[in-house]
Amino acid sequence: MNRISTKLSFLAICLVVASSYFAQLSVTAQAGGLKFLGDVGQKNNANFFSDMRLGYNLGVEYRIGKVLGIGIDGMYGKLAGTDNDQSSHLNFQSTVMGGGLNLFAFFDKLGEKEKDVSPYIHAGFGYLMFDPYGDLRDKNGIIYQYWNDGSIRNLTESTANDPLSVSLKRDYKYETQLKDYIANYARNTFYIPVGLGAKFKMGFRASLRVGVTYNICLSDYIDNYKKGGNDSWASANVGLNINFGKKPKDAYSNVDFKAVDNSDTDGDGVKDLDDKCLGTPKGVKVDGKGCPDDKDDDGVFDYMDKELTSKKGAKVDGNGVTIDEEALAKRQLAWDSLSSERSEGFNNAPSLSYLKEIEEKAKQNQAQTGKTSKIPAEFVEADYNKDGNISAAEITKTIDGFFEGENSFNVEKINKLIDYFFEQ
Repeated sequence: MNRISTKLSFLAICLVVASSYFAQLSVTAQAGGLKFLGDVGQKNNANFFSDMRLGYNLGVEYRIGKVLGIGIDGMYGKLAGTDNDQSSHLNFQSTVMGGGLNLFAFFDKLGEKEKDVSPYIHAGFGYLMFDPYGDLRDKNGIIYQYWNDGSIRNLTESTANDPLSVSLKRDYKYETQLKDYIANYARNTFYIPVGLGAKFKMGFRASLRVGVTYNICLSDYIDNYKKGGNDSWASANVGLNINFGKKPKDAYSNVDFKAVDNSDTDGDGVKDLDDKCLGTPKGVKVDGKGCPDDKDDDGVFDYMDKELTSKKGAKVDGNGVTIDEEALAKRQLAWDSLSSERSEGFNNAPSLSYLKEIEEKAKQNQAQTGKTSKIPAEFVEADYNKDGNISAAEITKTIDGFFEGENSFNVEKINKLIDYFFEQ
């Protein structure tokens, strides 16, 4: 048994070392309780878990795709059982050692993002070595004699031995190898593990595993007693899984953060992180914050300012030119009047005749001022006669074309076209 133990330990070490050379592999080390489920121990009136023993497991897994995985593992531990009943006082403890092949189904990578907590299931086929021993004698080598009153003595139960017997206590040292003198059974067998568990992600390389496994033996001699039906055991384990693969890529894996920190997209000599005025044209002089000069402090940089000496506090337009408030008020009044006229005439009673009235007013205004507006590119399609103006007839034709699917206009674009018609 010791020679086999040494070989299995060497194999486990080789598996751990090999896994570091293969990025797809991971190693799992677990420990937990083993509960024997067989003939001996069924008549134990003590706590159900009183016969539980420690077990250890070391495995190597190979992940195949998002869900499937395959693994080999080795296990070491003890199985035990004790009957504590007037009809039976059998007991045993066996060191067990084995290993096998498992097929896993993981659910952590289903979906777009890897889950921090996820279940898994597994099943497989393994080989087990066992060697049951019994605690039949005390520390002095005296055989336990179980009496009906529940005591353990050095002599068999009888009236004559009652005054002569001495009470003993079990020392729970399993010193006697158990044998079946009728059948010389093999002290090894195959078993089938079936289990489930949960995986708790701790980092890109480590995860915590918690699981339970039911192991079906193909032998009824784990406890040295054959009474029909194969033995089995259950295990509950907790352990650590270490993945030797590469760190998974994330959305920022290809980003050069150093280059981002030092980037200067407008080339003004001030890093983007410190630049308060991004997009400055090349060649324009800037201050330490990346902003061009604004000598008259009107909010318009000098390279854009068409009036470099605006009075302090004056209202300026986008070109830095002082706004004539009186002219601005007149324009606002004209706009309000036009809006009112449009609302009353077009929205309340839209008609071709009304649109023609607006068209005539626009022509008169253009004749008086000598100014004509340029049709925006998005409305050129509505200028059917290519005269550079949008007419009432062209408005109605565009609306008709919209309903018949003959142009690219939609409701929003038609509303913008009508706004332009009133403003041209």
